Amino acid sequence: MRGMGNMNNMMKQMQKMQKDMAKAQEELKDLTVTGTAGGEMVSVVADGHKNIIDVIIKEEVVDPDDVEMIQDLVLAATNDALKKVDELVSSKMGKFTQGMNLPGMF
Repeated sequence: MRGMGNMNNMMKQMQKMQKDMAKAQEELKDLTVTGTAGGEMVSVVADGHKNIIDVIIKEEVVDPDDVEMIQDLVLAATNDALKKVDELVSSKMGKFTQGMNLPGMF
């Protein structure tokens, strides 16, 4: 039954890949990216699980008469941070799905 040996080997490889993927996903929570807007007047820090950790607004950008500008900068910096998280996840997890055509996977 030579086919069973190949199947067992494939199952072991899949189990190892699952374990490696779980480890990589766990590591993502400890990695951070920073999105910026307005020439770094507003910064948003996110972790690899897309949790916003910090929002930094430099004092000189604060104008009480133009709150809408600050809102726009925070939104832009947040979107920039989330885009960077997607890139981080893709580079970290993409090696597991490289060459596979799996819908919904990185």
